[in-house]
Amino acid sequence: MKQNILRIIFLLLLVTTFVTIFHFSSQIGETSDEVSRGVLRKLIDTFPYTKGLSEETKLKLVEHGNPIIRKLAHFSIYALVGVWIMSFMSTFQTRLYKKWILSMLVGVSYAGLDEYHQGFVADRGPSLVDVGIDSLGVLTGIFIVLIIISVYKALKSDKKVKVIE
Repeated sequence: MKQNILRIIFLLLLVTTFVTIFHFSSQIGETSDEVSRGVLRKLIDTFPYTKGLSEETKLKLVEHGNPIIRKLAHFSIYALVGVWIMSFMSTFQTRLYKKWILSMLVGVSYAGLDEYHQGFVADRGPSLVDVGIDSLGVLTGIFIVLIIISVYKALKSDKKVKVIE
C-alpha cells in the first residue's frame, strides 16, 4: 500500500514536471528569452556583490549571462526529471541496472521530444546540445536518488547493528 502511494506521488511529480517543461518549450523565442533575462536580472539585483553595480554593467551581465542561465535551467529541470523517474523506479523490486536504464531512456526520450516540439514554436528550434545538457541533468538526478538511497540504507543498517549490540 505504501509503495503504491509513493508510486502515485512520484508519477504525479514527474507528469507535473513534464507539463512544466512543455509549457516553457511552448513559449515563443522572445517570451522565453524575456523570462530567462528576468530571472537573471532578479539574481543580479539580489546578490550582494552585484546589486550595487551600475545599470550599464548589470545590462552587460544579463546579456552575457543569459545563455548560461538558459542552459542551467535545462540542466536543473531535467535533474528533477531524473530524481522523479528514479524515485518512481526505486519503488519496484527489480535490478538496479534496469531501473537506471529505464530512467535514462524515459528522460532522454522526453528531452528529444521536447527539442523536436520546439522546432514548431516561433523563434525556437531543436538543439542537440540541449538534449545533451538535459541528459546530463537526468543522469545527475538519478545519481542524487542513488546516493540518498545508499545513505538511507547505510543509516538503517547501522541502527540495526546498534540494537543488536
